[in-house]
Amino acid sequence: MKNAGAGGGTGAFGTRCQIDVDAEGRYYWRLTAQNGRVVAVSAVAYADYGECRRSFGRLCVDAPAMLGGVQHNEGGNGWVWLARDARGKAVAVSARAYERHSTCQAAYDRFRGLLAELSVAGSGG
Repeated sequence: MKNAGAGGGTGAFGTRCQIDVDAEGRYYWRLTAQNGRVVAVSAVAYADYGECRRSFGRLCVDAPAMLGGVQHNEGGNGWVWLARDARGKAVAVSARAYERHSTCQAAYDRFRGLLAELSVAGSGG
């Protein structure tokens, strides 16, 4: 994947949304923390840059209604978190698997906190 631009720019405390495009031309967002670590990635691919960017904006606005939690990785080796919108559609996933459930839960909680900060920063308040 290559970076398609800083599709949301810098957010709260240096956190930012970056948009990548894969070899098939599909777009994905990733939330990167101030320390450079990828916190979350989009759970779905988007056909165009604008829709990808708008979906991240909706995620920030709709974060309070978002459902989600920690579950076993598909391979059964480790833990991942998954966030769903109010309709139950997967919208974000952890960027990596975690060895411990508690560490994964803490990462999910940090993600939710970052979304709340980005939402406030985006509203000008």
